[in-house]
Amino acid sequence: MHLEILPTLVIVAAVGLTAALGALATNPQSAWYLELVKPSWQPPGWLFGPVWTLLYALIATSAVIVWHSTGGETRRELMLLFAVNLMLNLAWSALFFRAQSPLGGGVEILLLLGSIAHLGWRCSSLSPVATWLLAPYFAWVAFATILNWTIAILNWEK
Repeated sequence: MHLEILPTLVIVAAVGLTAALGALATNPQSAWYLELVKPSWQPPGWLFGPVWTLLYALIATSAVIVWHSTGGETRRELMLLFAVNLMLNLAWSALFFRAQSPLGGGVEILLLLGSIAHLGWRCSSLSPVATWLLAPYFAWVAFATILNWTIAILNWEK
């Protein structure tokens, strides 16, 4: 195998693993989730899978571009930021769905949103394309932050 493709495969595998573990941690059919009061403007359940599939593809593409656009300490730092971001991404599903904590998820998603913003800012001087590929991820998580906090507030007494 050509060594240039190995980092791409590792990045795609890491993002794919995050997606798979996140899907396993998420259970929108659980009795707990179905009983939550949700806002009328929440997107339909079927939309989340396709949106996240696209977002994960964009995250992986951004990370691959950054890998091939950098080297040395800068590359190491940025790959660490991508890794931390993926861990925060997965942590939200665990907190919201597995721990059944909209409040915990709400606090954590603020860290995730900050991580995406920081990652985009750090990538911006290296690759505008890599940065713009993260923009839909930021927008969706910003929306998800509002949704998460709305659900937390609507279910405060539960």
